[in-house]
Amino acid sequence: MTAHNADAVPPEAGPSAPPRSSRRITLRFTATSGGSGPLTRGQDNMIRCIRRDAPEQINKESVWPVPPGTTLAAGLNALRLLVERHESLRTSFPPGFGPDAFPESQVVHGEGRFAVTVIETGGLDDRELDALAAESGQADVAVPVELTVVPRIRFTLLAEGQQLRRLIAVVCHAGADGAATALLIQDWYALAAGKDLPPVTAPTPIQIAAAEQSPQGRRRAAGALRHWARILAAGPQVVFADSRITGPPRGPGALLVRSRTAAADLAAVCRRTGASPSVVLLASFSALVAYRAGRTELAVSALSANRQRAALLDHVGTLAQDALILLDTDAADLDQLIGRAKSASLSAYWHSVLDAEQVWQLVDDAAHVRGTRFARQVVVNDLSLTIPAAVADAQPAPAADPELTPLPAPPLPVRLMFTILRIAGSLDFALVACPQVLDAGETEGFARALLALLAAAADGPVPLAELPEAPGPLSRSRLGGERPNDGEEYEDGEWQVVDGSRIDLAAVRALLDAALEAVLDPALDPTAGHRVAVEDGRLTADLTTADPHLTPADVHRAVVAALPGRDTAMAPQHYRIHYRGPDGERLGAGSGRDPETVARLAALT
Repeated sequence: MTAHNADAVPPEAGPSAPPRSSRRITLRFTATSGGSGPLTRGQDNMIRCIRRDAPEQINKESVWPVPPGTTLAAGLNALRLLVERHESLRTSFPPGFGPDAFPESQVVHGEGRFAVTVIETGGLDDRELDALAAESGQADVAVPVELTVVPRIRFTLLAEGQQLRRLIAVVCHAGADGAATALLIQDWYALAAGKDLPPVTAPTPIQIAAAEQSPQGRRRAAGALRHWARILAAGPQVVFADSRITGPPRGPGALLVRSRTAAADLAAVCRRTGASPSVVLLASFSALVAYRAGRTELAVSALSANRQRAALLDHVGTLAQDALILLDTDAADLDQLIGRAKSASLSAYWHSVLDAEQVWQLVDDAAHVRGTRFARQVVVNDLSLTIPAAVADAQPAPAADPELTPLPAPPLPVRLMFTILRIAGSLDFALVACPQVLDAGETEGFARALLALLAAAADGPVPLAELPEAPGPLSRSRLGGERPNDGEEYEDGEWQVVDGSRIDLAAVRALLDAALEAVLDPALDPTAGHRVAVEDGRLTADLTTADPHLTPADVHRAVVAALPGRDTAMAPQHYRIHYRGPDGERLGAGSGRDPETVARLAALT
């Protein structure tokens, strides 16, 4: 697809085009509104991501449709009007007064200037123009959009003389999320076609920030934090356990799936169950994830989650915060699971407006207490309402049904991501998979299983006990004692279930090795050893050291610090430290947990 969220799969670029002449045109905007105020929770969240992640993981590039016959002058004028129309595009975030200079406010500029890049494309046909647009967007998305300047969007125009051929936009996620970008595309198209638009009636970011800081807004944020705390304190921290998982997600693959038949099947399931397409797809995807992972309870991160309130449907800004869905897939059939998915997702969406800093502290606290760290292993991103029909309809018809196209994948820290791109006329979705969980063949099997499950559900309830036979090709987790489907050999591992997590004791020992290297003095412990075991359901570590000052708290802090990316390991729940010195051996024992952290998490649950 050509218009997409940064989390979606980018279009496949064509061969590099030869260098072409370009120029910069400066436009001046003068708006009727301005001002300043606190950050919205969505802005705060995205600014934290911007300061932490690479630009290509945050910015969103897309190719916007151009009305037939649009001149370059008309296109430039429409861009000026677009920036004047929407306050979020004219918003900057000045440095704050704290030690890290994190922005504390948003400033809406009533006037200013911005530059547009124009590239001359004389002689290119449509295919070459599409390739050049894709290449330009993919290069530009890696360039940061500075927080202190406006606008929150960057434009590149491809023109042939005075004729506008393509528009490439790179949107800063602190200025507009996927749904807002769809609204911007619609406004741009109307303005470029010379149409007048009615006044903006949706709340501005400053108005949303004021509502969020009200007593009601603060109560809602506190309730959302408790929702997250209950899941992180007792629900599954990770979903997949697989002998191939040996580190953080890396080298992801992506598969774009398009099917007109599946769109008809999805519509039939919706008519039969009364559920929305988003809920049906969430339930179907979750059923297959649960089968693949060999577990029934899932923690699913849902993006694009904060537009469930009617007043925010037309808001141009960023509402981007995750919804955390806890879903029990142990249902009799898919219809029952669809009902559960509807309830669980609505609760999660309602509890997705919260303080990002407090959420990260909560994730850290849960990791410290439980010894496993929550990761975005399973992600759903429904962009079907954020891609304008004009953009979707401009795509060529699928060459087959289904049409499966491998694509370059964005470097996302997820194990499996399901991005819904289109539901009407054709069901289009992308699967981004870490090969430590699904290799290319398994990803295709998963996609075909999803299509087959929708086809079966179109005719009636599908018993989930028959899931392995109903959907078609779908692999299971590769655990100790199970043979890989493709004949390759993997380490069996030493799998145990502790605190609801399937863990590999070999991975736990590797985790301890990495942590102890940071806290043990090799001069004191040249032959220090350790062992791990599950004793009465509790993961216990026995350590030997000559350092008389080493405590369980020291070891536990080091182990938790080494947890990220080690999804098949967990920190021991109890430590026994054997001190060996000149006066013999003594024993120190404990959980290593900080009482204040334990109390802080307990207070929220």
